[in-house]
Amino acid sequence: MKTCMVFVAALLLPHIQAVCPDKEPGLQPWMPGHSEDHRVTIGYGRKVLLTASATIHSLVILNGGKLVIADTNRPILLRTKHILIGDGGELHIGSPDCPYKGNFTISLFGRLDENDEEHSYFGRKYVGVGTGGTLEIHGKKKLSWTTLNKTIHPGEMNQNNYLFQRSWGNRGIIIHVISPKTGEVLHVDRFDTYRSKDESRRLAKFVNGLELGLVLAMVVNDEGSNNLEDSAKKSLFRLGSRHIRSLGFRHPWTFIVKKGNASSVVEDLALYQGTKASSEARSSCVIHSSYGEDFTITASSQWVQEAEWTEWFDRDDERGSGDWEKLSDLHKAYPDQLCSAPIDIQAETHDGTPASQTGDVIHKNDKDYGFVCLNKDQAHGLCQNYRVRFLCGKLVRPQASISIDISTNSTVLELADQPEGWGPMDRVVVSSTDYSMHEAEEFTLLPCSTCTPNQVKVQGKPKFIHIGEEVDGVDMRAEVGVLSRNILIHGEMQPGCYGNEACKFFSFDTFGGHLKVERGFRAVHISGVEMQHMGQQSMGHYPVHFHMNGDVDERGGYDPPTFVSDLSIHHSFSRCVTIHGSNGLLVKDVVGYDTLGHCFFTEDGAEERNTFDHCLGLMVRAGTLLPSDRDSKMCRDITEGAYPGYVPNPRQDCSATSTFWIANPNNNLINCAAAGSEETGFWFIFHHVPTGPSEGLYSPGHTEHTPMGQFTNNRAHSNYRAGMILDNGVKTTLANDKDKRPFLSLIGARYGPHQDADPFKPRVPALIHHFVAFKNQDHGAWLRGGDVWLDDCQFADNGIGLTLASGGTFPDDDGSHQQVMNSLFVGESENRGMLLPENGIWGPGGSDLNGRTLPRGIDFPIRGMQIYDGPINVQNCTFRKYTALDGRHTSAFGFRLNNSWQSCPNNNVTNITFEDVPITSRVFFGEPGPWFNKMEMDGDKTTVFHDLDGSVSEYPGAFLVKEDNWLLRHPDCIDVPDWRAAICSGHYAQIYVQIRNPAYLDMHIVRNEYPDRPLTLEGALGKRKHYQQFQPVITLSKGYTIHWDQVAPGEVTIWLINFNKHDWINVGICYPKGSTFTVISDIHNRLTKQTRKTGVFTHTSQREKINHNHQARGYYFWEEDSGLLFLKVRAHNDRDQYAFCSEKGCERVKITAVIPKGSPPSNCMAKAYPKHAELPLVDVPMPRKTPNAMLHSPQHFLEIKLESYNTRFFHIKEDFAFAEVNGQKLYQPEDGVQLTVIDGHDGKVLESKGFRNSILQGIPAQIDNYVSGLRDGSIVLLTSKGRLVTRGPWTKVLERLGADKSFKLKDKLAFVGFKSTFSPDWVHLEVDADRAKIHQVLPVPVVHKLKL
Repeated sequence: MKTCMVFVAALLLPHIQAVCPDKEPGLQPWMPGHSEDHRVTIGYGRKVLLTASATIHSLVILNGGKLVIADTNRPILLRTKHILIGDGGELHIGSPDCPYKGNFTISLFGRLDENDEEHSYFGRKYVGVGTGGTLEIHGKKKLSWTTLNKTIHPGEMNQNNYLFQRSWGNRGIIIHVISPKTGEVLHVDRFDTYRSKDESRRLAKFVNGLELGLVLAMVVNDEGSNNLEDSAKKSLFRLGSRHIRSLGFRHPWTFIVKKGNASSVVEDLALYQGTKASSEARSSCVIHSSYGEDFTITASSQWVQEAEWTEWFDRDDERGSGDWEKLSDLHKAYPDQLCSAPIDIQAETHDGTPASQTGDVIHKNDKDYGFVCLNKDQAHGLCQNYRVRFLCGKLVRPQASISIDISTNSTVLELADQPEGWGPMDRVVVSSTDYSMHEAEEFTLLPCSTCTPNQVKVQGKPKFIHIGEEVDGVDMRAEVGVLSRNILIHGEMQPGCYGNEACKFFSFDTFGGHLKVERGFRAVHISGVEMQHMGQQSMGHYPVHFHMNGDVDERGGYDPPTFVSDLSIHHSFSRCVTIHGSNGLLVKDVVGYDTLGHCFFTEDGAEERNTFDHCLGLMVRAGTLLPSDRDSKMCRDITEGAYPGYVPNPRQDCSATSTFWIANPNNNLINCAAAGSEETGFWFIFHHVPTGPSEGLYSPGHTEHTPMGQFTNNRAHSNYRAGMILDNGVKTTLANDKDKRPFLSLIGARYGPHQDADPFKPRVPALIHHFVAFKNQDHGAWLRGGDVWLDDCQFADNGIGLTLASGGTFPDDDGSHQQVMNSLFVGESENRGMLLPENGIWGPGGSDLNGRTLPRGIDFPIRGMQIYDGPINVQNCTFRKYTALDGRHTSAFGFRLNNSWQSCPNNNVTNITFEDVPITSRVFFGEPGPWFNKMEMDGDKTTVFHDLDGSVSEYPGAFLVKEDNWLLRHPDCIDVPDWRAAICSGHYAQIYVQIRNPAYLDMHIVRNEYPDRPLTLEGALGKRKHYQQFQPVITLSKGYTIHWDQVAPGEVTIWLINFNKHDWINVGICYPKGSTFTVISDIHNRLTKQTRKTGVFTHTSQREKINHNHQARGYYFWEEDSGLLFLKVRAHNDRDQYAFCSEKGCERVKITAVIPKGSPPSNCMAKAYPKHAELPLVDVPMPRKTPNAMLHSPQHFLEIKLESYNTRFFHIKEDFAFAEVNGQKLYQPEDGVQLTVIDGHDGKVLESKGFRNSILQGIPAQIDNYVSGLRDGSIVLLTSKGRLVTRGPWTKVLERLGADKSFKLKDKLAFVGFKSTFSPDWVHLEVDADRAKIHQVLPVPVVHKLKL
C-alpha cells in the first residue's frame, strides 16, 4: 500500500505546478514595507510576488488574488496577525516540482488580550484557508526522521583523535596545516632542508602562500638545519618563531602558530646530546573553534634512547661466603653480552622469585656495582642462589610526532538512514529509550567533513543513554527527528503566561499561531514546513487543523489528493495535526515534538480513511481542552460541563493524553512511532455516536463494529500508561443527575469488528502487524475486543507486555477470538537505563541483580503475557529474560491483578519457547501480598489456561489452574508450588449465575467431590447494582451445590457459557424451607436483545428424574430437609468455536422463588454433606510428561509423588508408603521413615535409606549424621510407615531440610525437603492421621531465587 501511494503521488503531483511559481509570467513585485497597521487585501485577479521582508497588520487573498513568495538568496520574513486565503485566493511558496530553496518565515503576532476583532470561524493569529482557497507550500525535501544506529552514552565523545609519527627515513621539517574550525588536518608536507636548498626555498614559498587563520604545526625529524637558508628562516620568523635562527645540527624543534596571529605561537628548541642520550622539544596548545569545539595540538621532536634487558647471568652461587654477581666480574666472563654503563639491574632466584621477596638480607643490589648476598647476614646461614640481568641503552633514534586530541562539546550520531537535506545549525531531537519521555534531548548540527554519509555531528553531549541497536532481539533504537526547515510558520510569544485559565497550569504563553482549513477549499498541499509555537489552549486552534472538510481525496474531487508531509511541528501549545470531520487525508513524514494534548488527533469519531505514514510524536504532555487531554490536577480543577456534585476520578474520567488519538478504527497507521507521552502512544477510542458538528454522520454503535484500517510496523515506547490501548469510549451525552461526568469524559466501550460494521455480518479481525512496544511503564499494549490478532510483534521492558481483554459486556458481546502469534516478549533486557537523581524507581533486576530502571514499584510483578478473561490464543511466541526474585514475582505468563471478572478455560497457549527464563518464572498465579492484595476477588480465584502442546508445563494438553481451585481439580492433578498452580486435565466450561432480589450476596459454590473445599465468590459487579453476577469455571459432568451468605435471592439465572451441545452439570441451590419455585429455560439473543422461552421445569419427587430433561421440558427436585433445589443444566444447541453462547443465543435456566419472610441465611452445606458427597473421579486421564530428551530447555520438571496411608479390610489394617519419581515407585519396606535422595542438579535418584522407629525414639545420631553427610543441593523425599514417632530430637532433621518450625506431626507423613542454605517454594510437609499425600513437580536443576 505504501509503494502504491508513493507511486500515485509521483504521477499526480506534477500537475499541481509545472514550473517554479515565482517564475510565472505576469507577477508584480510587492514590497509593502513595515507597518503593523497596514491591512492588505490581494484580490480581483491581482498576482503579486513578495520579494522582501514585510510587516503588516493582516493579509486577505481572494477573488482571483494570488501571492507568490520569491525564492531568493535573502531570507524573507512576513510578520502579520493573520493570513486569510478566501474564495478564489491563492498562496504559493514553492511547488512539488520546484521546492522553495530560500528561507521564508511567516511570523504571526498578537496577544490574547488585544481588542482586535476576532474572525468568527478562524479566530486570531492564524493562517486560514477558506472555501475556495488554495494553499501550496513546498519547502526543501529533508529526511523527516530516522533512528540511531549506534548507542550514545552520556558525555561520550564519538571522535577519533589524530596521531602522526615518523622516525628514520623522514628527515627534515614536517608541516601540518590544520583547520581552526574543526581540527581537521588539511595538508601534510615534508621539506628535507638537510639535503637541499631547493627544499628550503619550497618551504618558504609554501608558508608564504597559506591563508591567514590556518593553524600550522611544525617539527624537525632527524636533521633540518644543514641547508635551511635565510628565505625560509625569514618566513618562519615572520610567523612568530624566535628559535629558528638558532636551529643547529640535529636540534629537536617544534613550532605551532595560527597564521597571522604571532601571539598564538608555541615553540620549543632542544640541543642534540649525542648518540647515547635522549633530548626532546615539545609544544602544545589548545585551539577554540567557532563551533564550540576545543582541540589540543601537540608537537614533539626528539632523539629517543631505547633500552633492552640482557640475558640472565649466574656466575657464582651461594656456596662460600655468599652469592657474588659483581658487574666487573660479569664483564670479564661475558665481555660481548653486557654494556659498560647499565641503566638498571634485576635479581631473582632460579624459580623466578624477585630478590626483594625471598626474605634474604641483600648486601648490595646496584646497577653500577652488581649484586651481592652474604651468607653471614642470613638468619639461617645460607643465601639462595640468584641470577641477575641488566638494562642496557641502545643508540638514539629520531622521532617526530604531531597529535590532535579532540576535546569538544560535540557528539557524532550514527543514523540508520542518510540524513538527506540536514545541514549545519539544523536542530534535531533524539528520543528517550527509557521509561521517561523526558530523556528526549535536542541538539544542533555542526559541520563534519569526516562524517560518513550516515553520520552527523551535533553540538553538546547527551545527558542520557540513547540506544542505537537491537537489544535482546527487540529494535530499541532511538528516533532522531529534524526540527529545522527552510520554511517556518511560528507564533510570536510573550515571556510568560497571561490573561487566561491556562495560567493555572502553565507558566508560559500558550497563545500561539494556528493553521486551519475550512470545508470547500480548492487545494491544500503543505510539505517541508517547520511550525513552532503554534496552537492555542482553546478549542479549534491547532498547528494544522482540517475542519469538517468531508472527503479530501479523490472521493471528494481533489486531484491530486490533499496531503501534509515533511512537517516539523514542535514546542506547540495544542496538538500537532488535527483531523476533524475529514476523510482521506494523507499525513506523512510529520514530526510532532513537545506539545500539549493529543498530538495526532481525530476528533468526532466520524473521521475515516485517513493515513498516518511514517509520523513521529514525542514529548506529548497534558493539555486543558478535553477531559482526555487533562492530567489529574487539571481533571480536578476543570469541571466545566459537569453536573453539580460531580467528584472527578482522574484515572477513569481523564488522564488519557496520547500521541495518536484515533476516534475511528477505519484509519491507517503505518511506520509510525509514539516515542513518549504522559499517558499512551496509540489509543483507539470509540464514540458511540459522532459528536460535535459531526453529529448524525453514523448510526449509534457504528465505530464499535468498524473494521480496523492498516496498522503495520508501528512502535511505541517511553509512555507512562501504555504503548497502545484499544479500549474505552468518550461520553457522548451531556452531564445529568444520573451521570454527572462532563461531555467527552472517558467511559467504557467495547470493540467487536464486523464486516461493513454490521453486527449481523461475519466478524472481521483487527490485524496488528509488527508492533514494537518497549519501556512503557504500565503496558506494552492493552487491547480489548472481539477479534484482535497480533503477528510478529515485540514487547520488552514493559510493566506488563500484553493484555488481551474480551468484550466483557456480557450478554451483549459475541465472544472473543484474540491471538498473538510469532511474537517476542522480553522481561528485563540489557537496556538497563540510567540511575538519575530524580528517578525513584531503580533497583536490582534480572538474573544478575544488576541495577536498572524499573517500570513501576521496585517489587512490581513484571509480566510478559497477562491473561485476563479471554479466550485468547498465544502461539509460537518466545519469552526471554523473565526472572523472579524473592520479593518480586516476575513471570512470563501472569494474570490480571485484583480481577473481579471471569477467566476463560479456552485460553490456549502452544509452541512457546523460553530463553533465559528459569522454569520457576514461566508462570505465576499470584499470592496474597503487595500488588496482589488479598487475592479474594472472583477472577483471582478462577484463573486457568490450556497448555495445548505442553511447551509451558511439559504436560501436553494439560490445563493450568490455581492450586486451591477445587472446582477444577481432581485426584491426579499435580501441584506446581513455584507457580502457585496445579497441572490438571478435564472438560471445563463456565456458568454465569445472575441474582436479583437481593443482589448484594456472596455465593459459595461446592463441588460434590470436594465438599470441604467451597469456593466463595463476591460477584463481578459492585454491591450496589440491581443485580449481581458470579462467573465460576466449572468441571463439566459433575454435581455442585450453591449457597449464600444471607437469605437466598428471589431470582437466580444460570447462563451456560462455553458449553458445547449436550454438556451438562447438576446443581443444587440452597433456599429456606417453605420456598416455592417457578423454573423455566430460555434463550437470549444478544443482537436483537430478545429472550425466547424454550421450556419449563416441573417439580418431581424423584431426584433421579432431573436427568431426564430435554429442551422443552425439564424437572427440578426440591429437597426441603436439606434446603436444596436440584436440577440439571444442559446445553441443547451447537456453539461456534469462538462464541460464548450457542448459535441460537445464550441458553439459560431461570429460577424465581417465593421465599418466606424472616428466613435465616441460606447456607445448606452442613445438611448437604456428607449426604450428597461424591467420590472424586478422574474423567480425563492426565497427560504423560514430555520426555526430558525432547525438551529444548536446560531445565525441566521432576514429577514426584509421595503417599503414606493405611487401609482396612474388615479388621485387618495395613500400612503403605512409597515415593515415586518420574513414574518409578520406591516402596517403604519397614516401619519408621524412609529418605529418598535425589541429585538437585540432574534429578537422578541417588539412594533410598530407611530409619526404623526404634532409631527415631532414641538419640537420632544415625539419621542426623546421614542428613549431615548429604551433599548440598540434594532433594530429600521422606515418607512414614506404621505408627510414627511424632516427637523427639529426630524431628530437627525436618527443620534442617526446610520444614517450618511450627509443624506438628501425626501418624502419616509425606515430606519434600531440600538440603541447602535456602529453602525453595516447593518444600512441602503433609501430615494426617490416615493418609498424607504429595504430588508435585520440582524444577531441576533447582533454582535459587535471589533476594530482592
